[in-house]
Amino acid sequence: MTASKTNDRVGAVETRGIEPVPESERHGRAGQMFWTWFAANISILGLPLGATLVAFRGLNIWQSVLVAVVGAFGSFALVGALSLAGKKGGAPALTLSRSVFGQRGNAGPTLISWLSRVGWETISTTTAAYALLALLDTAFGVGRNTVLTIVCLLVFIGCTLLISGLGHATIMWINKWATVVFGLLNLVVMGFLAATVDWAKVLDTPAGPASAVVAGIGFIASGTGIGWANAGADYARYLPRAIPGRRLITASAFGAGIPLVLLISLGSLLSAGDGSLATAADPVAAINAMLPSWMAIPYLVAAFGGLLMSNHLSTYSAGLTMITLGLRVPRAAAVALDVVLMFAGGIYFMLIADDFYGPFSTFLTLLAVPISAWIGVIAVDSLWGRSYDSEALMDTTRTSRYWYSGGFRIPAVAGWAAAIVAGLLFTKASTSDSDVWFAGPLAHTWLGVNGLGWAVSMAVGAAVYALFGRRPGVADRDGATGSPTLQEVRR
Repeated sequence: MTASKTNDRVGAVETRGIEPVPESERHGRAGQMFWTWFAANISILGLPLGATLVAFRGLNIWQSVLVAVVGAFGSFALVGALSLAGKKGGAPALTLSRSVFGQRGNAGPTLISWLSRVGWETISTTTAAYALLALLDTAFGVGRNTVLTIVCLLVFIGCTLLISGLGHATIMWINKWATVVFGLLNLVVMGFLAATVDWAKVLDTPAGPASAVVAGIGFIASGTGIGWANAGADYARYLPRAIPGRRLITASAFGAGIPLVLLISLGSLLSAGDGSLATAADPVAAINAMLPSWMAIPYLVAAFGGLLMSNHLSTYSAGLTMITLGLRVPRAAAVALDVVLMFAGGIYFMLIADDFYGPFSTFLTLLAVPISAWIGVIAVDSLWGRSYDSEALMDTTRTSRYWYSGGFRIPAVAGWAAAIVAGLLFTKASTSDSDVWFAGPLAHTWLGVNGLGWAVSMAVGAAVYALFGRRPGVADRDGATGSPTLQEVRR
C-alpha cells in the first residue's frame, strides 16, 4: 500500500496506515504511554483476576499484593521495552516484525495476534453490553430482551468505532481525560467495595506456598501485559526517536501497574471473604450485588467506561494488524470491518451460546502460547539491535530486503514454531474438569499445573533464536545495523 499523508490531530481521521512515520512527523512525550496503559487497565476485569489468586491459588492478601506488583509492573515493563521498536522504526509492532520473520514468515504471528485482539474485543464488548443492560434495568426498569441486547451491543461498538476510527491523536487525547474521569469514578466504587470486605477472614487467611506465588505472578503477567506486548509499538510509533527508552518503559510499567495493583488487590480482598466473584459467569452482576443499590448507577457507568477505554485500543491495533496481513483498505475501513466481526461475536455469545467466558478464556489460553513465542524471538532481536528499512518493510515482493529465503527468515520462524510446540507440551486448556479442549503430555507437571506453558514458550523462542539467529549488525543479510536497545534504555 502506498504511503498516505498522516492527519494526526484530535478529531480528524488518521489517514496513515502501517507505513512508517518519518521523523519530521514525530511528536509527543513518553508520558503518553502512561495514559495509554492506564486507560487499558481500568476495567472491572482486573477484579476477577485478583479474586482468582485467593480462590484458586490459595494466596493470602499480602501474597496477592506482591503477585500483583511483580506481575503487573513486570509484564508492562516488557510491553514498554518492546514498544521501543515502534519509536525506532515508526511502524506498528507486527509490521516491524516483518524484518525479523520475513515477509511471508510474519503471516503466522500476525494472524495469531489478530485473533487474540478480536478475542479480547469480544470479551470487552459482551461484558460492556451486560453492564449497559444492567444500567438500563437499574435506572429505568427496562428488562433485558433480544432487541435491547442488540441495541446495547451497537451502542458500545459505535463508541469504539468513533474513537478507534478517528485514530491515534484522538485516542491519545481520550486516554488522558477519560482516564481521569473513569479513574476517579472507579476509586469511589472501589472505596464502597472495600467497605464490604470481611477483614477478619482476610487477616486470618493463611499464606499459600511459595510455588503458588511464582505461579500467581505468571498468571497475572499472562492475563495483563503479555496480552498487550504485541501492540506496544502501535502507540509509540509517533514518538520522536530522541525520547529515552527508559522513560518509555517506566511510563508503561507505572501506567498499567497502578490501576492493576489496586484492582487485583481489591479483588483478592473481596474473594477472601466470598469466593463467588472468582467463579461468576457475569462479573458485572457479581460485583454489582456487593454494592448498595444507590451505587449501582455510578458503578455501571464506570464499568462501561473502563471497558471502552480498553476496547478502543485493542480495536485500533486490530485494524493495523489486518492491514499487515494484506488487507488493502484504508486504516479506518479496517477498523470498521473489525467492529463488524466484534458485533457478530457479541450476538453469538449473548443470544446463542450457553456459555461465554469459559470457551473464550480457554481459546485465549491457547493463543497465549504462540504470542509468547513471538515475544521471545522479538525480545532477543531487539536486544541485539536492529535498524528498520522503511521501504523494505512495505515491499512485500521478492525485491524486499526482508524477503530472505522464499519470504521466510528461517531462524526466527523455526524458533517460533519450536517454542509453540514446547509451550503446548505444558498447556492445558479447559472450561471445567470434564470439558478439556487440549492437554499437553506434560500438563500434569508443576509448570503445566500452574499455567506456565506460555512462559516455557517465551523462553524456548528466545533460546532457539539466540542460538541460530544472526545479530543484525554482524552477519544478518538484511544489512540492518543499529545500536542495541539496551543502550537506548540506559540513555
